[in-house]
Amino acid sequence: MKDDQKNFLLFAVIAALLLFAWPAITGWFFPTANPPATQVKGGETKVVPNPGADPAADTPKAIRDRKQVLAETPRIAIETPTVRGSLNLKGARIDDLVLIKHKETIAKDSAPIRLLSPSGTRDAYFAGFGWSGQGLNAPGPDTVWQASGSKLTPTTPVTLTTTVGAQRFAIELSVDDGYMFTVRQKVANLGQQAISAAGYGYLYRYGPGKDHDSMTIHAGPVVSTDGTVNYSTNYDEVAEPGAETRFTAKGGWIGYTDIYWLTALIPDQGMAVDMQFRPRGGLASQAQFEPDSARQVGPGQVVTQTSRFFAGAKDINLLDDYEEQDGIRAFSRAIDWGWFEIFEKPIFHYLHWLFRMIGNFGVAIIALTLTVRLLLFPIAQRQFASMASMRALQPKMKALQERYKDDKPRQQQEIMKLYKDEKVNPLAGCLPTLLQIPILYALYKVLMLSIEMRHQPFILWIKDLSAPDPLHILNGFGLIDFTPPAFLAIGVLPILLGISMWAQFKLNPAPMDEVQKQMFAIMPWVLMFVMAPFAAGLQIYWITSNLLTIAQQKFLYSRHPALREPVPASGAVIDAKPTKGKKS
Repeated sequence: MKDDQKNFLLFAVIAALLLFAWPAITGWFFPTANPPATQVKGGETKVVPNPGADPAADTPKAIRDRKQVLAETPRIAIETPTVRGSLNLKGARIDDLVLIKHKETIAKDSAPIRLLSPSGTRDAYFAGFGWSGQGLNAPGPDTVWQASGSKLTPTTPVTLTTTVGAQRFAIELSVDDGYMFTVRQKVANLGQQAISAAGYGYLYRYGPGKDHDSMTIHAGPVVSTDGTVNYSTNYDEVAEPGAETRFTAKGGWIGYTDIYWLTALIPDQGMAVDMQFRPRGGLASQAQFEPDSARQVGPGQVVTQTSRFFAGAKDINLLDDYEEQDGIRAFSRAIDWGWFEIFEKPIFHYLHWLFRMIGNFGVAIIALTLTVRLLLFPIAQRQFASMASMRALQPKMKALQERYKDDKPRQQQEIMKLYKDEKVNPLAGCLPTLLQIPILYALYKVLMLSIEMRHQPFILWIKDLSAPDPLHILNGFGLIDFTPPAFLAIGVLPILLGISMWAQFKLNPAPMDEVQKQMFAIMPWVLMFVMAPFAAGLQIYWITSNLLTIAQQKFLYSRHPALREPVPASGAVIDAKPTKGKKS
């Protein structure tokens, strides 16, 4: 009895630590969800501003007014179905870009996501291209280029030209319907002496991004070499004075990733290049590439170098297309899928297909849950047959526990022998749960990573399935002007999750061990707190799964009625064969 009390006390302490330490744990290992998109106040659902956003570009925190900075230099417009912005002719920089298909908030009048900003503004973030080499008079950051047109669109490419000394330089720019710019750099030697020239690209970013880098989801500097992607570099490392992080590759790319957005410099995939991150003072850093050797340019000769620049949303299908059709190695892995990509991408594609068929991501998640439960149903049948066999063995196991209560090693040995003699696998009942774990984790990553899930509504108050449930019980479902702390922000969905899990446990045969009984009694409510900060879509999956499991259990209890009968006393004579041998 004392051992049972000690075990229960230990479990209670672990549960309390898990509950109160959960925000800190998930902050590093498992980021819980996106920031809330809505908040319920006074019984009304209101859009929550994005605290990290700079939608109007001109905030009190801005270094300088962005409109003023943009007006100070000559520019040509950039317009595609996915982006709007402008190209700075001074320094030939792509430094003004917003993503018109993605908003800062779910409000109808919300500003689009701003990705790139010019130097001198808050969160400066821009790309440029240039040359280095011996005997070369290269254009600099103050060089003003001449443009062949006034607007860069998918159907109207633009060529920038300038002449410095005895060399003429050109940058031919084109853009597709997605987020990919193609950059052809040319240098013509007009002089009488041979020169060497190497075209390079750079990507400047001031400060870390607004997304949190974690153990399972990378946000920060990212580089791909030899078909692999390095997620281990962080902003502190690349911004540290004197630090230079170098990579060599033939085929690869380098840039910065947020959870949903990516900028990447992509050299010619057949060219050997040096890539590196360099500190640029303060919180700023720069990603860049250049060929591992310069090319000789004789008098009257012209050399050309082609690279690409991606700046946009990490649309999964679009990244896959760039990798497969354009040959950009490992480009799809700009999304940090992790070790379970083999589960995650099929679940995403199936979920996205369901969404296209149904039109609502929440209903698509419910349909996905139903599919998973149907696939696991044969295994669940075997699980219940195993549970019936285990229940039939309970009196014999209890007798062995009493007989060898002072000799624990012998007790375990005899119990294992009993399992072997009766041909019962005590772990068989765990298989459906174990199979659910990678599926649950895969859905978690899909909800956290896929831009397709961002700001997707369900029904009623659920306006964003990738954010937590905003309808909290502790503030009277929004009627009280009080915002509970994160670890007490219990919404309706977490409550339904706890209730459904409690109902599921109540249907299971009661364990004979008192500590296990107490654990099963507390576990649903601990998980209610643990799951509250996670995405609403993940909670909908789990609630639906629990409800389907309850229906499944009721059906299977009708196939295995012995599971409903009280466990005979340890001294009673029982016949386990009919239950154990019963076909599912």
